Amino acid sequence: MARPRSADHGIKRRAILDRSAKLFAQNGYDRTSMAEVASECGVSKALLYHYYASKETLLYDILHVHLQELLDTTKAVDSTLAPRDRLRALVGALLDAYRDADQQHKIQINEMAKLPAERQKALIALERDLVAVFADAIAQVLPDIGRSRTLLKPVTMSLFGMLNWHYMWFREGGTMSRQDYADLATTILVEGAQALSSLGQEKVRRRA
Repeated sequence: MARPRSADHGIKRRAILDRSAKLFAQNGYDRTSMAEVASECGVSKALLYHYYASKETLLYDILHVHLQELLDTTKAVDSTLAPRDRLRALVGALLDAYRDADQQHKIQINEMAKLPAERQKALIALERDLVAVFADAIAQVLPDIGRSRTLLKPVTMSLFGMLNWHYMWFREGGTMSRQDYADLATTILVEGAQALSSLGQEKVRRRA
């Protein structure tokens, strides 16, 4: 018979994930031992292994939970909003979801490649689902971009480039709030992509 889970199993598991993420982000996945994780979490190695059978499984779960939460957050944005308002809401929601997840985000960028191919594949699928949410929103705001096989992906990934690296310079309480930055990033993306669309139309007219 399987051992029943304690009532606070989920709380303890999340605490392990958050504290492990702190260590992996600070010291690197390869240079962090399970003994160090147990010490950081204030538990014995035996109890840590009760929750996670290996460091690999721990890394995978940190990333899986992080990406799933990002995806769930963006999917909860009101789909009935006007296209530009929805894109702005998606950008704001993602930045809010990043608020307490700088460590997980850093691990996503730096450590995912340490996982076996099959586990990477599952996480990449979540990343692609997240990108698809934004690509669809951009296509709704900018139909010409949405119809372009050569532009939609680069434009979408340019937005992620702005958002994914903001943790390198952004500071809470600074001169710009997260929502200010959401306005800025949305404006740069939309108006910059509109210029691309206009340039493409001008090239077509010149060829005609």
